[in-house]
Amino acid sequence: MRSRNLKTRMKGFKSKTLSPLSEDRFKIVFLLLCLGLGGLFFRVGWLQVFQSDQLTNKAREVQTEKKKPLGTRRSILDRNGKLVAIDEKRFKLWAHPRYFNFPGDSFGTVRKPEEVAKLLSSPLSKSVNEILQEFGNYSSGIMLAEGLTQEKANEIKKLGISGIDLEAYPQRLYPHGSLFANVVGFLDLDRRPQAGLELSLDQKLRRIEKTSLLRKGADGTPLPIGVQRGVFDQDQLNLQLTLDVRLQEVAVKEISKQVKEWNAKKGVVMVMDIDTGELLALASTPSYDPNRYWDYSPSLFKEWSVQELFEPGSTFKPINLALALEEGVISPNGEVNDDGLITVGGWPLSNWDRRPNGVLTFPEVLQVSSNVGMVKIMNKLNASNYWQWLRQLGIDEIPETDLPGAVGGQIKSKQIFVNQPIEPAVASFGQGFSITPLKLAQLHALIANGGKLVTPHITKGLHGEYESYFKTPTKSKQVLSPEVTNTVLGWMETVVTFYKENGLEVNVPGYRIGGKTGTAQKSQDGLNYNSKICSFVASLPVDDPRYVVLAVIDEPQRPNAYGATVALPVAKKIIETLLVIEQIPPSINRKEHLSIKS
Repeated sequence: MRSRNLKTRMKGFKSKTLSPLSEDRFKIVFLLLCLGLGGLFFRVGWLQVFQSDQLTNKAREVQTEKKKPLGTRRSILDRNGKLVAIDEKRFKLWAHPRYFNFPGDSFGTVRKPEEVAKLLSSPLSKSVNEILQEFGNYSSGIMLAEGLTQEKANEIKKLGISGIDLEAYPQRLYPHGSLFANVVGFLDLDRRPQAGLELSLDQKLRRIEKTSLLRKGADGTPLPIGVQRGVFDQDQLNLQLTLDVRLQEVAVKEISKQVKEWNAKKGVVMVMDIDTGELLALASTPSYDPNRYWDYSPSLFKEWSVQELFEPGSTFKPINLALALEEGVISPNGEVNDDGLITVGGWPLSNWDRRPNGVLTFPEVLQVSSNVGMVKIMNKLNASNYWQWLRQLGIDEIPETDLPGAVGGQIKSKQIFVNQPIEPAVASFGQGFSITPLKLAQLHALIANGGKLVTPHITKGLHGEYESYFKTPTKSKQVLSPEVTNTVLGWMETVVTFYKENGLEVNVPGYRIGGKTGTAQKSQDGLNYNSKICSFVASLPVDDPRYVVLAVIDEPQRPNAYGATVALPVAKKIIETLLVIEQIPPSINRKEHLSIKS
């Protein structure tokens, strides 16, 4: 039955015979294939010849990742290369719970936040509960920590947790805390400069970061592109200061101790190279820690020694004597009679101790700090010429300096100064006009260096290992003759000898030092002089002058507060340290030292 049915079906099936392809149809197929291949080769050729650059650029765009510069800043170093300010790499830690995955987990596995929190607890120094609270109900973009060190970052990287990202950023650090805060300043949390050199030299402190594109190599290694010659050399530049960490430490310690002991308002001490104007130390108190600036009053974020004015008092007497000598109204061997009291324009003027000193030589005028003697001396100088000399010294000009915020002093107008006799009279002993401590140091450098006004500065410029890209411009101006200034410097040496004879130890055995104290009355309201500002300035060594040391303490509150009792002890400590650091030989060996140096 089945076989019959099969035969029946087979009978109905007709087989078909395949006929060979005709020659014409073969030619058509072949032609189409040739045209296709030709088009393909043409297209390849077109891409290679005419669109090669365009396609290459597109490929590079895919391979290239744009990197935003971190905005790093150059380090700041002291004169010997010790770090004062530095950018260190820090990290922010971000968490994305939706992607939590451990090494070895299968694709799609998402770990619980509790599991991740346990692993992060140790490197973050946080409890598991604290981390879980920070996770909250967020699935991504959670910042768990910032300010992580490279060591901590490496510890977290080793965990290999997916969904945990570390974002690098620079953080400004000041290794010496408050030591240089008064001049260096700081950056706020947004890395914006707020004070000091960080603000005034902001552009010079920003590193040149031209490498903004990264291209991945065949193995995935990032490769910098578009790097110009010299970029990496420039990135190695640092700002070098003239300040010395060792001397600065002593200066801060001594001025802080004295301000506290005398319950004073503030104080400053500085050391200046008389030939270059370089400041080896500039320390003021009170100060602040730039690493934690938010804990301090903004009133501390300035250097008052260059931004606030005071009446210099008796420390200005050597400057006035130099002017009188330069004008020829007195001679080196002259004398003046100190009656203890003198009336000028109806105003009585007396010595600080209200006692007469009799006939004095000019060195003795400085020794006893005779106000009456100075009034009589400067009265010999025409008031108009006197005023012009004060202008020539730059009393009322902003000094050419790199110290941020420096201000000029104040003197009366020429009309007032000339027509009111009391004005040149009080100016003769350093009152009735005002200057900054920096200006006073500059003027005493003029006495010590042979009559040149130098440019006070605290930066040497931008320096690398092999070259310098910026140097602090310095210049000097001859104002007084060397003969005059050498004479006055010799008179200042007798002052130090006089102090020693009267129990005030400022001299260092074996060294010749010149100096002068100052105790100026200070007005709070322009009328009442109820407080004092005490100062002492020294030049050393007298036989081979190199440095000026100035100490100023504002408003000491204890009794018997004078320049000799308040400021002089600070300067002496600085001088002793300076002699050791700079390896200055004693004056008894000076000739031998100078011959070797020459």
